[in-house]
Amino acid sequence: MKQVKIITAQEAAALVKDGDVVTSNGFVGSAQPEALTSALEERFLETGSPRDLTLIYAASQGNTDGRGGDHFAHEGMLKKAILGHWNAVTSLQKLVNENKIQAYNLPQGTLSQYFRDVAAHRLGTITSVGLETFADPRVTGGKLNAVTKDDFVKVIQIEGQDQLFYPRMDMNVGFIRGTYADEWGNVVLSKEVSPLDATPLAQAVHNSGGTVIVQVEKVVKGGTLDPKLVKVPGIYVDYVVVTEDMSKHQQSFDCEYDPSLTGEITVPVQALEPAPLNAKKVIARRAALLLLNMSSEAVINLGIGIPELVSAVANEEGIGDSLTMTVEAGAIGGVPLGGVRFGASVNAEAYMDQAVQFDFYDGGGLDLTCLGLAECDKDGNINVSKFGTRIAGCGGFVNITQNTQTVVFCGTFTTGKLKEEIKDGELHIVQEGKVQKFVPTVDHITFSGSYARKHKQHVLYITERAVFEMKEDGVHLTEIAPGVDLQKDILDQMGFKPIVDDVKLMPAYIFDDKLMGLKKMKEDLSK
Repeated sequence: MKQVKIITAQEAAALVKDGDVVTSNGFVGSAQPEALTSALEERFLETGSPRDLTLIYAASQGNTDGRGGDHFAHEGMLKKAILGHWNAVTSLQKLVNENKIQAYNLPQGTLSQYFRDVAAHRLGTITSVGLETFADPRVTGGKLNAVTKDDFVKVIQIEGQDQLFYPRMDMNVGFIRGTYADEWGNVVLSKEVSPLDATPLAQAVHNSGGTVIVQVEKVVKGGTLDPKLVKVPGIYVDYVVVTEDMSKHQQSFDCEYDPSLTGEITVPVQALEPAPLNAKKVIARRAALLLLNMSSEAVINLGIGIPELVSAVANEEGIGDSLTMTVEAGAIGGVPLGGVRFGASVNAEAYMDQAVQFDFYDGGGLDLTCLGLAECDKDGNINVSKFGTRIAGCGGFVNITQNTQTVVFCGTFTTGKLKEEIKDGELHIVQEGKVQKFVPTVDHITFSGSYARKHKQHVLYITERAVFEMKEDGVHLTEIAPGVDLQKDILDQMGFKPIVDDVKLMPAYIFDDKLMGLKKMKEDLSK
C-alpha cells in the first residue's frame, strides 16, 4: 500500500497557491480544521501570499472570535466567499460590507449536495430549493454586496418547471478534519460530532485534480482502523497533518472531547429545571400544542433560540418521547445542543452525512419544523438572513422550510427592550419593543410565502401575544393572548394589516404557571 505523506500545518499552508478555490468542513465550533486554516492565515500575514482565494463551504464555521472562516478575513487574501452561513464570521462580514470581496450566501443544504455533484463531474446541482427566495437570481441570486456582479446560480426549465442550477466549479484545496489516519491515509471521524461533508468534499477536490489535506489527532499503523468506519479513504488523501497544538483540534471550541456526542457512550439526560414562565416559554408552549396530533414516529427539526424551548416544554409535559429530533449536521435522535456546539447531539441514534440529511429534508421527510421569526411581511415572507450590514446567512433555513409540510415560525412580536409580564393568566405589555418584526416588506426573502401557498404548506407564525396563519388569500390573525388589546398591542405595532375575521383567544392554560397537561391530552386524543 502507498504510504501517505505526513507534513506539518505550515507545509500544508505552503501548498495553497494564489487564486485557488479552497474548501473546508466544519460546523459552527465543531470539526474545525483549525491547525490548517490558522497556518494559512499566518502564512498570508507573514508573506502576503496566497492571494485572491475563493472560499466555499456549506455550514457555519466559527464563533465570531477569529477562528473558523475568519482566518481568511484579510484584504487581499480572499477574492470571493460562497458560504451557507455568515453569522459566525464577523470579520468576513466586514470585508463584505466594505466591498472588499465578492460574496454570496446560498442554502447550506444545497451547497453540501453541490460537493457531490462536483465530485461526480456532473454539469452542476439542479434543485427547486431557493426558488422565489433571495437565492433565486430573479431576486438577488444570493449576492451580498455591490461588487458581486456575476450570477453564481442560474434559472433553468426542466419538464416545464423552473429549477435553480449551480454550475460545477473545480476546487483546488480541501482542508478536512478527522480523528485518526492510518499510514495509508485512511481516515476515521470517530471523535467528531458528525461526518458532515468530509467524504464528498474530499471526492470533489480529488476529482478536480486538487490537493486533499486532512488534519488528524494521530497516525496509526496501516490496516488497524475498522474499514467500516473509514469516511475518507486514502485514495482521496494527498497529505496528513498531525496536530501538534491540541487547542486547534478540540472536538468543539468549548470542549476537548465528550464521548456522548459521538455515540461512544450513552449518558443519562438529567431532568432540566422547568424554564420560567415568560414570553418565550408562552411561544414554545403554543408551538408544543402542535405535537398533540402527531404520532410517535413524527420527525422534527428545531432551530436555535425559542424553538429549542419547544423540546424542553415537551419533556416537561411528559411527551418528549413522542419526538425524534434531527439536526441538519447529520444527527438523528438524541438531544440537540445549542450555542457553539450547535450541530452536535447527545445520545444520537445515528449520524448521517450532512448532504444525506438534507436529501431527507428536501424530500419532505420532516413532519414539523419550528424556526425563528426575525421579520415577517404582508405576503408571509420571512427574513432571518440579512439585516442591513448584519449578514446572518440562511444556513439550512431555506431547505428546511421550503420542503416541510408544517412550518412554524416562533418569535416575540416586537424586539428591542421589550418588557412583558404574565400575571393572573394574562399577558401585559409593560414596555413595547422598539423594533417591529411584522413589516410591510422584508429586506431579504429567506422564506417565500407565495411559494408556500403554491405548495399548500401549513404555515403558522407564533408570538407571545398573537398567532397568525397563512391561507390562500394572505396572512390571517387567528389568535390573541388574554389581556392583550387587539388594536393597541397588535394592529398598531404592525407594518401591515393582517386579515382579521375569526380571532380566538390563545388557550388560557398557556399563561398559567403550572403544567398544561399535554400528556393526558395526547392520551385522550389517541383513544
